[in-house]
Amino acid sequence: MLHLIKYNIIVKIKNFNMIFWPLFFPLILGTLFYFAFGQMEEANFETVPAAFVTESEADPVFIEFLNGIANDEDPLIQIQEMSEIDALEALENHKISGIFYDSETPSLTVSRNGLEESILQSLLESYQNGKRTLTAIATNHPEGMETAILQMSEYSELVQQVSLGGKTTNGNAQFFYALIAMACLYGAFIGFGAAITLQANLTALAARRCVTPTHKLKLIISEMLASFLLQFFNVLVLLIYLRYILHLDFNGQLPDMLLISLIGSMIGVAMGIFIGSIGRMGEGIKIGILLGVSMVCSFLAGLMNNTMKNIVEQHVPIINRINPAALISDAFYCINVYDDTARYTRNLITLSIMCVVLIIASFCLVRRERYDSI
Repeated sequence: MLHLIKYNIIVKIKNFNMIFWPLFFPLILGTLFYFAFGQMEEANFETVPAAFVTESEADPVFIEFLNGIANDEDPLIQIQEMSEIDALEALENHKISGIFYDSETPSLTVSRNGLEESILQSLLESYQNGKRTLTAIATNHPEGMETAILQMSEYSELVQQVSLGGKTTNGNAQFFYALIAMACLYGAFIGFGAAITLQANLTALAARRCVTPTHKLKLIISEMLASFLLQFFNVLVLLIYLRYILHLDFNGQLPDMLLISLIGSMIGVAMGIFIGSIGRMGEGIKIGILLGVSMVCSFLAGLMNNTMKNIVEQHVPIINRINPAALISDAFYCINVYDDTARYTRNLITLSIMCVVLIIASFCLVRRERYDSI
C-alpha cells in the first residue's frame, strides 16, 4: 500500500496541470490580492464627509465643536459649509454622509443607515450630552465650570476599531479566506485525475491498471490517500506563504488552521473524485462541471466580492450552510475574528459529513464499474 501511495504521488507531481491549479495558481492569486489591497492599513475608517448648514438661530459653540474635530491631526470628519439646497443635493448623490443643521438645537439629516452615519450621529449626541452637562454644572456648581470645560475640551476618539472577539482584522481578509477555500476546492483537479486513472474507458493508463492483479479496493484507497496528502501539502504551502511571507493578519491558532486546511483539502479531493466517477461523460465535460462548481462556490463565499457571503446569508442562508467554500472561509473567520468555537466546530462537522458522503458515493460508483472488454 505504501509503495502504491508513493508512486501515485510521484505520478501526480509530474503532471503539470494537476499541480498548477491547486498549488501555483492560488499562490499567484494571493500575491496579486496582496499587492492590490493586502497592505492597506488594518480596518481604517476613511474621513467622513458632512455638510454644515447655518440657520437663523444658530448655536455658535456647535460649529467650533465640529471644526475642532475636523481640524484634528487624524480627522474623523470633513466639514463643508453649504446652503441647504446644495447640501441636500450632495446628500442625494452620496457625496456627503450627512447634514448638520446649526440651529438653536443642532440636528442631523442622513439618507441611509451605515457606519459613517452612525459616526455623525455619535458626534451630535456627544455634543448634546456635553452641553447638557455644562448647563447643569453652571446651574448647580458654577465654581467647577472651568475644570469641567478643560476636561471636556480634551476630545478623545469616539470609535475604537476592533473586531468581534477583540481581534483586529484587515477589512479585506475575506478575500484571503475565500482564496484558501478556493485552493482547497481546487484539490478537485487532483481528485479528478485520480478518478480517471481508475476508469478504463477514459484513459489507456486506467485500462492497464484495471487488468493488474492488484485488488481494486487497494487501488482506490491508495489513490485517495495520495490525493489527500498532496492536496494538504498544497494548501499548507499557501497558508505558510500568506501568514509568514506576506505577513497577513492570521491571528488564530496554527493547529486550528491546519485542521481546517486538512478537512478542506479532503472535501476538495473527494468532490473531484465524485465528479470524475459520475457516468461515462468525456473528460472535457467533467472538467467543465468541476471548474464550474468550484468557481460558483468560491464566488458565493466572497472570492470576487467580499460582501457576497453576507448577501447570501441575508436572502438564502441555506446556501452558506451547504457551500463548502463558505464553510471553510467561515471557519477561518471563527478562529481569526469571531473567536466562536461552537460555530467553528459546526462548520468542521458539516464539512466532514459532506466529505464522507462524497467518498462513499465515489467508492460505490468506481467499484461498480464493469467493462465488456479492455
